[in-house]
Amino acid sequence: MDKPGLTASLVAGGVAGVSVDLILFPLDTIKTRLQSPQGFNKAGGFRGIYAGVPSAAIGSFPNAAAFFLTYEYVKWFLHTDSASCFVPVKHMLAASAGEVVACLIRVPSEVVKQRAQVSASSRTFQIFSNILYEEGIQGLYRGYKSTVLREIPFSLIQFPLWEYLKALWSWRQDHVVDSWQSAVCGAFAGGFAAAVTTPLDVAKTRIMLAKLRVSNLREP
Repeated sequence: MDKPGLTASLVAGGVAGVSVDLILFPLDTIKTRLQSPQGFNKAGGFRGIYAGVPSAAIGSFPNAAAFFLTYEYVKWFLHTDSASCFVPVKHMLAASAGEVVACLIRVPSEVVKQRAQVSASSRTFQIFSNILYEEGIQGLYRGYKSTVLREIPFSLIQFPLWEYLKALWSWRQDHVVDSWQSAVCGAFAGGFAAAVTTPLDVAKTRIMLAKLRVSNLREP
């Protein structure tokens, strides 16, 4: 197994992350508002559906690039024979390492984005400035532990399942899967992982929004 190329992993992972985050952003906003303790309608309902998109756009590329670079490097470092029973373990360890590294970039972006999503009247930069002024750097990393605790189980399910489905499909058709087939496998694996880890995602969202909720309760 060849050592993964630095540039290829960075660019491919980054572009994939930006594409997914921007295309699915309206759904992410709806999800955040549904999970918000203040309720869907008070959090904005269907208004300002792209609130917080600058934060997502800025954070998506480095976040995804960091994840896939780490994921591919750890897979290479822990190389095992494709027939080995340890292959799923390799994928799990690689995905976990990728999430720990990526969350260093993802969490600040996620905190700003989610607070913007439930406060569509405020600009992203204003929210970022308020967090720094009121909570400091720690405020940007609010929910880091809960995010890691959510993302690792998500990846432990998604990536081994994705790799297994690709290998199974390749075996059945006797050649490596095409890009669209890999995407289908990824969509199924990601959807299944998201369904299983939804309670952890709700907890993560509410921790990140907690400071905003306290501020709202203090308003006359």
